[in-house]
Amino acid sequence: MSGKEAGCAVFIDRQLAGPYGDFERLYMHGPFQDGIPQQGDQSPLTPRQRYRIGLAALNDHCRNELGAPFADLSEEQRDRVLSQLEADEIKLDDIDTPLFFEAILQNTMEGFFADPIYGGNRDMASWRMLGFPGARYDYRDYIERHNEDLGLEPVSIAGRSDWNTQG
Repeated sequence: MSGKEAGCAVFIDRQLAGPYGDFERLYMHGPFQDGIPQQGDQSPLTPRQRYRIGLAALNDHCRNELGAPFADLSEEQRDRVLSQLEADEIKLDDIDTPLFFEAILQNTMEGFFADPIYGGNRDMASWRMLGFPGARYDYRDYIERHNEDLGLEPVSIAGRSDWNTQG
């Protein structure tokens, strides 16, 4: 199952539209300086701004180099572009390319493994794949049972095993 099929784009859209998207709870006043890796992101850009700038720059790069925006590329071309981004072989205009790629990767993983109530992990696909029973109230009866299939249907925070996030 692809990230798109699992609802990762829906998850990311919802996150960017909420408090995470504008770093609502973070101090966002300068001075902004390049920091060392241990200091994390020192950019004045919010996640929402980083996505807008980064996706526009990615589409410009793809149009210039491959003749089409990223979404219109073949699966093979998209994989190659993503591999090049990950390897820092592409420099996008107006954005710190490694930070942009890391944000996309991190947010996609969050969407793939999050509770479906947040828009990703459609039909609890990743939880079913891993055998994770979900957000159950009580695991005391299972705490000492290691490395075995518990045979439990995943349950979301909403308390339902039939949760479906179609958008």
